[in-house]
Amino acid sequence: MTTFEQMIAFAKENPIWAALYASLFTWFLTALGASLVFFFKKMNRAVLDGMLGFTGGVMIAASFWSLLAPAIENSKGEGFVKVLPAAIGFGLGALALFGMDKIMPHLHINFKETEAEGVKTKWHRTILLVLAITLHNIPEGLAVGVLFGAASTLVGVEQTQMIIAAITLAIGIGIQNFPEGFAVAMPLRRQGLSRWKSFWYGQLSAVVEPIAAVLGAVAVSFFTPLLPYALAFAAGAMIFVVVEEVIPETQRDKYTDIATLGFIAGFIVMMSLDVGLG
Repeated sequence: MTTFEQMIAFAKENPIWAALYASLFTWFLTALGASLVFFFKKMNRAVLDGMLGFTGGVMIAASFWSLLAPAIENSKGEGFVKVLPAAIGFGLGALALFGMDKIMPHLHINFKETEAEGVKTKWHRTILLVLAITLHNIPEGLAVGVLFGAASTLVGVEQTQMIIAAITLAIGIGIQNFPEGFAVAMPLRRQGLSRWKSFWYGQLSAVVEPIAAVLGAVAVSFFTPLLPYALAFAAGAMIFVVVEEVIPETQRDKYTDIATLGFIAGFIVMMSLDVGLG
C-alpha cells in the first residue's frame, strides 16, 4: 500500500483526525514561509504582490473545484432545487465573513494604519496585520475540515473521491500558505520587529486553521444534511476574502500586472492539482 493509499485509509477511519493533521500541514508551511525572514532583510514589493496574487488564484480555484462543485453534486433534486443548498450556503459564508470583517479589527498588508478596518481600537499595527491574515485563514481551515467531514458521510468510491479532494485542497492551501507566511513576516520586520518576533507573528496567523478545520469536520460529520450547505459556506467565505481582502492588497502599487499573473498561476496550480489528483 502506497503512502497516498495509507492516507486515504486513515481518513476513512479517522476523518476528524485527518482534518487536524491536514490543517497542521497547512500551518507548518505558513511557518516555513515565515521562517524566510531569518534569511532575508527585505522583500521586493513586486514579489510580495505576486505572492498575494498567487494566494488569491489558489483560493478562487479551490472554491469552485473543491467546494462548490461537490456541494452541487451532493444536493438532491433537479434544476433550481439542486443548486439551492449551494446558493444558500455560498451566500451565508460570504455574509459570515462580511460580519467578521466589520467586527474584527485588522489592517490589510500594504495599507496605511489609518485605513484599519473593523471595530476601532488602539491595538498596535503588528496585531492588526496578523489579524488580517488570520481572517484569510479561517475559511481555508474550514474548507479542509468540511471536506474531510463530508467524506465520513459517504461510502465507496464517492468517499474516496471526497478524501482525495480534501487532501488535494490541503496541498493547494499549503502551497499558497508558504509565500503567504513570508508575505506576513516581512512587513512585520519592516515595522521594526526582530526576526524572531516577525517569524512568531507570521506563523501565528495560521494557527486558526487547525481550529477551523476540526470544527468544520465535526459539524459535517454529526449533521449530515449540512454537507452541501457547509461546502458552499466555505466557498463563499473564501471568495469574500479574495475579493475584499487579497485582491485590494495587490492593487496599491505599480505591480498590478505581476499580481494578476500571480493570480493566474495560482489558479492554474490549484485547478491542475484538483483535476489531476481527483
